[in-house]
Amino acid sequence: MLKKSFFGFLKPWITYAPPSKKPVVPQELPIPAKLAFIIDTPYTTTANTLLKPSAPVKAFEKMRVYEEDAAYAIASAGGNILAVESFLGPFGRKQTLVTIKADPAAAVDETFAQAAAESSAAILTDHLEFLPGNPRFHRLKNPQKPISTVLICAADGDLMLDTRAQVINNRFDAVQEGIHRLRDLTGIEDIRIAVPKDFIHGYGHIGATMHFVDTVYPAALPHRMVQQVMGVTIPAGKAPEDLGILPISVEAVAALADSFASHRPAGRKMLTVVAPDGSRHIASVVMGTPIGDVLAAFGIPISEGDRLIAGGPMTGTPLFSLDQPVTPDMDGLLVQAGSEIPSYTDTPCINCGDCVRVCPMRIQVNMLIRFLEARQYQEAADRYDLLSCIDCGLCTFVCVSRIPISQYIALGKHELALAHSAEEVHE
Repeated sequence: MLKKSFFGFLKPWITYAPPSKKPVVPQELPIPAKLAFIIDTPYTTTANTLLKPSAPVKAFEKMRVYEEDAAYAIASAGGNILAVESFLGPFGRKQTLVTIKADPAAAVDETFAQAAAESSAAILTDHLEFLPGNPRFHRLKNPQKPISTVLICAADGDLMLDTRAQVINNRFDAVQEGIHRLRDLTGIEDIRIAVPKDFIHGYGHIGATMHFVDTVYPAALPHRMVQQVMGVTIPAGKAPEDLGILPISVEAVAALADSFASHRPAGRKMLTVVAPDGSRHIASVVMGTPIGDVLAAFGIPISEGDRLIAGGPMTGTPLFSLDQPVTPDMDGLLVQAGSEIPSYTDTPCINCGDCVRVCPMRIQVNMLIRFLEARQYQEAADRYDLLSCIDCGLCTFVCVSRIPISQYIALGKHELALAHSAEEVHE
C-alpha cells in the first residue's frame, strides 16, 4: 500500500535524448582473440562438467556446464576452451565463466539449423535464450503464469543509450519478420511495440500494434512502459509476466529473424559506447568480446579511478574488469571519468524531501532509507513500499546528502527475496 506523503510532488524532469532520425551504421568489431561467456550455473565440481580446458568448441555450439542444467550460452565463435572457472555475479550470485581461444577455422555446429527445420515453440527456449537483447523466452513456459501479450520495447530504457533506437532504424525489416516469426512460434496474437513519441511515423504496418511512450525519464522502463501501453499498474513486488505480459527487447526480435535467416543463432550485439566526454558510438560486437577490446576499438583510454558501467548512468551495473565480456543484456558500455564521479557519504538524511518529490512511484524515500540503513527490510516493504520501487535511480541522483539510496534499495530487495526463499524451504 502506497502512503501519501506530506511533501508536494514534482514530475521527473530528465528527458531522453531525441532518437536519431537517420540510421547510424554501427562500427563492426572483428572476432577477438579470446572470448568469454557467463553461464548462470554455479561451478561446483570438475568431475562431471561438460566443458573442459583444451576441449574444442564449435561455432554456435550450445554450452552447458552440467548435463542436467537448463542454463546455457551459445558460442558466438568456435575455438578451444582456455579456462572454466567460478564467477561471482551481482550480490555474489555464483555463475560459471568459460574462456575460449577463438579459431576462425573452427567447425560450425548445425544443431540449431536442424531444429529450425521443425520450427516448434521449443526452439525458443532450447536454442535462442542467449540471443542479443536477452529475451528470456523461458518465461513463456510457465503454466502458472501464461503469457497473453508480448510487449516489444523499442525505446531505450536508460539515458544516453541509442541501441534500441538504432535497431528499429537500421533493422526495420528484420524486426517486422521477427514479429511474424514470434507470433507463429508462440501463437500469441496480442503483440505490441512501444517506441518513443514521433519516432517511426510513415514506416507502414510492422505486424504489431504500435504505441508511443513519453520522452521523460523513466517512461521507458518496463513497469512504466506497461502502464502507458496497457493501462495496467503492476502491483508491488510483481513483474509484468505475473500479469501475462512479456516485455522483450526489439533487438531480440530482430535477432530472432536473423537466426532463422542464417540457420544459426544470432551472435552479434549492438552496443552504445559512451566515452568520458559524453560522445557516443554505436558498435556491432560479437557477444563474449572483452569490454577492454571494445573500448580500445574506439580509442577510449581507462585511467585509475574511472568507472565502467554496463548499461546507462541511472540503472546500469558496475564492471570491475576489462576482461568482463559483452553479454546479451548489455545495451550500453559507459565510461565515467574518476574526476566526475560524485563521492557517496555517510551523511545522514536531512529530510529535504527532494527524493520524495521526484519519485515516480510516490514512495516516501526519506523514511524508507532509514529502515534500509537499519536492515529492517520487511518493515521497509510493509510500511514504506520497498517493493513498489522501479529502480529508476532518480532518488540517488537528487540526494543532497549523497546517500547511495539505489544501492540500499537493491540490497534490501535482494535480502528480502532470500529471506522469503528460506521461509518457503522450511514450510
